[in-house]
Amino acid sequence: MATLLDHNPNPENFYASLIQGQKFAVIPELILDSGEVLESCPIAYKTWGRLNDTRDNVLVVCHALTGSSDISDWWSPLLGRGKAFDPAHFFIFCANVLGSPYGSASPVTVDPRTGRRYASKFPQTTVRDDVRAHKHVLDALGVRSVAAVIGGSMGGMTTLEWPLCTEPGYVRSIVPIATAADHSAWGISWAEAQRQCIYSDPRFDDGYYEPIPEGQPSAGLAAARMVAMLTYRSCTSFDSRFGRRPQQQRQKPRAVQEPPLDLPRTDVPVATAAPAVTTPVERERKGWTTRRDPSFSAQGYLHYQGQKFIQRFDANCYLHITNKMDAHDVTLGRVSAEESNIDDNALRSILAVVPPGALVVSVATDALFLPEQQERLAACLPGASLAMLKSSDGHDGFLLEFEQLGTLITGKLREDFPQFYNTTAVVDDTAPVTAQPGGASLTGEVEAW
Repeated sequence: MATLLDHNPNPENFYASLIQGQKFAVIPELILDSGEVLESCPIAYKTWGRLNDTRDNVLVVCHALTGSSDISDWWSPLLGRGKAFDPAHFFIFCANVLGSPYGSASPVTVDPRTGRRYASKFPQTTVRDDVRAHKHVLDALGVRSVAAVIGGSMGGMTTLEWPLCTEPGYVRSIVPIATAADHSAWGISWAEAQRQCIYSDPRFDDGYYEPIPEGQPSAGLAAARMVAMLTYRSCTSFDSRFGRRPQQQRQKPRAVQEPPLDLPRTDVPVATAAPAVTTPVERERKGWTTRRDPSFSAQGYLHYQGQKFIQRFDANCYLHITNKMDAHDVTLGRVSAEESNIDDNALRSILAVVPPGALVVSVATDALFLPEQQERLAACLPGASLAMLKSSDGHDGFLLEFEQLGTLITGKLREDFPQFYNTTAVVDDTAPVTAQPGGASLTGEVEAW
């Protein structure tokens, strides 16, 4: 069982310090799917509300790829009194996944066997490893069963695995959002393009760099984030938001301190005042030595996203978690490869143990996790229903369409657990809505850029 701590066991982890109010637990030995063992494995988590007498009023919320344990940072409009995640009725738990820089065991934490940071030697973990690790923490907290598990994107992958990796009846309801039964070839390919951006940065140095914003391969990680943003949004979203409008000088958000970003510019070459050159090759090379700032607003937005990202996330961790997502497949190891490739009967048989009545949520314009993938899930989960978020923002609609999502989740929870709404726990209403200074979001997608 995990040991609950009153301190961060890796205080030198810069990125964990960005998430305010976290709690920590340590698992003595965590055996991974790979067979490797993480010793003294830290898990960072946050909770809201109180356990009831029967210790079963638990909501497990699973964060997405670059999210954190702090729901109030990325799903703030869904958390609070009278909202979908209501601490007056539920004990709400969100833990940081393995491999993320925000406090759980990852490339930026210390290997207790060597006394040095894991860096690129951190063993690869899976979504199933995350579920087992987080279950250890729930056991230490005295949780007997979980009412519902809810999560989007990678968090939706984790949501699907919770009832498959725990004893029957432990999880009573799930809400997987903008996710799939496995990571598609499309998703794997986009992730590989992002990883290659990081590998191509000379500062990556095989993963052995100083794990702080100023020390890591910032150009490669920023470029990876830019690529990712194109998969999270939609063509319609970018065209309506930016069009061909020119880049404007904007005041940087106070909550984001942006270091210099050494990215190559993509503008048309400009004339230089350099001395005359003698060959066409030299003239072409000289023409690219002077660059302008981004010409278009869309370019400026991508550069802004890259600059913001390198201040809050680690490159080794990004590589780790994208590989984790690529490996996601609920049929893996549960049926033969031949069976899983024939039709959906194998998937349907595996998901038969999931509590009936799952609510599967899709985003109409999602180009990364296509609505067809959620339709497949809904068809294979027992007694499941499918809801569609109307959004022009693509995959990130699950992080932006708060009103629609809140209505769906609240309706599902009230239908499944009316008993929890008959009692109201006394909770601290003075807690901040968001953990970031000035009300800014560190990991969320709502911003006034």
